[in-house]
Amino acid sequence: MDIALRDRFTGLWNEYFEGAELPITFGTGEESGTVEKVPPPKSWRCMICDLGRIRKGMPRSFDEESLSCSGAMYYLGYTTERRPEFRYFLSSGRPGVVEGERYKRTPEIVDAMEQYRGEIPATGRCYLFKRWDQLTAEDSPEVVIFFARPEVLSGLFTLANFDQADPYGGVICPFGSGCSSIVYYPLLEQQKENPKAVLGMFDPSARPCIMPDVLTMAIPMKKFGKMIGYMEESFLITGSWEKVRKKIRSSAELHAR
Repeated sequence: MDIALRDRFTGLWNEYFEGAELPITFGTGEESGTVEKVPPPKSWRCMICDLGRIRKGMPRSFDEESLSCSGAMYYLGYTTERRPEFRYFLSSGRPGVVEGERYKRTPEIVDAMEQYRGEIPATGRCYLFKRWDQLTAEDSPEVVIFFARPEVLSGLFTLANFDQADPYGGVICPFGSGCSSIVYYPLLEQQKENPKAVLGMFDPSARPCIMPDVLTMAIPMKKFGKMIGYMEESFLITGSWEKVRKKIRSSAELHAR
């Protein structure tokens, strides 16, 4: 990690988004003994619930053993196989076999989703999560993840579109699980020449782990570095944004009480 870039963004974030939570990041690689690994869950657990400590400044790593959810296993690249009866699980269910989440109207729609599948093989590798300000020169973050309220998201969204003529060119919002919106889709975007940021955390199954007024924006590092470079020439230096900054400060003070 370029430490100068780390510190530059931290300073700019504190100036233009004062009081807002710093993002967390992750990179993939070999397991490191310097960071505590999330232990195997005793029962089913959404990995999103394990990110709270990371957001508070406690780095953690995940590998295949850290996950109990078949969706997380799939979206983090530890398997390419869906769980048995997945087509019914995501849709209307199958009496006596599996209860449906009813996120898709029919099993056939679930089947058709598979044509959009991309792969991010991760067998033998781990995901190292750290908060932005804790990154070291040895780290290689691939995705930057913001947990943010609407005013902060408005700034990130607008900045992600700052160099885009295409109104659909800066940010995408694909359907998927909570972990897919912060890991799977951003990693697929990171592989592209012109990656997009990913707005997410709309998954009802993951929402119990998230504050009521918070969504995520996950930004491939390839794109995020450019966004940092634009901050001081963008709308962030205008009077319009100063009004939003006041709302961000007020929100931070309210939630700190």
